[in-house]
Amino acid sequence: MAAIVHETTHIEGLESLVQLVVGRRVAVLTGAGVSTDSGIPDYRGQGASKRTPMNISDFLNSELARKRYWAGAHVGWKSFSQAEPNQGHLAIAAMEQGGIIEGVISQNVDGLHRRAGNSHVVDLHGSLDRVICLECSQQFDRVSIEQQLSDENPWLEELSNIVLAPDGDVDVSNFNEVTIPACTVCGGILKPDVVFFGEFVPAKIFAAAQSLVKRADALIVAGSSLAVNSAVRLVDQARREKMPIAIINKGVTKGDRKAAVKLDGGTSPILTALAHELGSGYLYEDIE
Repeated sequence: MAAIVHETTHIEGLESLVQLVVGRRVAVLTGAGVSTDSGIPDYRGQGASKRTPMNISDFLNSELARKRYWAGAHVGWKSFSQAEPNQGHLAIAAMEQGGIIEGVISQNVDGLHRRAGNSHVVDLHGSLDRVICLECSQQFDRVSIEQQLSDENPWLEELSNIVLAPDGDVDVSNFNEVTIPACTVCGGILKPDVVFFGEFVPAKIFAAAQSLVKRADALIVAGSSLAVNSAVRLVDQARREKMPIAIINKGVTKGDRKAAVKLDGGTSPILTALAHELGSGYLYEDIE
């Protein structure tokens, strides 16, 4: 694992966050704000794209919508897949390895928590590196699907000046020319193994998230505005079980009034400082 760089700067509210965590088993719920320092934008933060993400109804009922999705997803995949874990991801992994964090429930689809070193991750909304057939349930590695898209649509490789979205998508104007891949087993519709807008989180996945919260004594929400119902339900679960909740986010969230501690700021410096204060310093290079 790469070393975490810790800068000794004052962070308002850090002491309260440390006190909330000390002696407790912690679950962490992360949102898009955790990955912005890796170059992946969020949906609602400052400078976020105003584009509309793919809706499951459109994807299922319109071949043109599927062409639009796969064209943009293919163009954005190279940048998305090359994103690296940032200091916030590494700090969360260090705290899991140090026995401070029980595990991570992530609303992100980038897989960066696992790449940072976390072993217990619930991907609430799935992961873009997997593709599934909606007819026969066959699973494919995303790399093989990307190769098909490249072979059948070489002109997509020439597009530049792309604006990446949080789900790895990009707006492509002439998507009606795209040839989209089909399942090599049954010829069915292929879809990335993620929850589109309008879909429900699979019951087994949400149950795993609830179980992680149940085993914890405290919940940290990092980089999420809590605009999605599944995330709010997990926060409400923690509140019902009378566990303290900490929120780390730039700007207001829907859970602020439920939090014992709220730190308004970037997740990377705050999580890095928290891990350092809690004694995960063997993974750090201190800069005075």
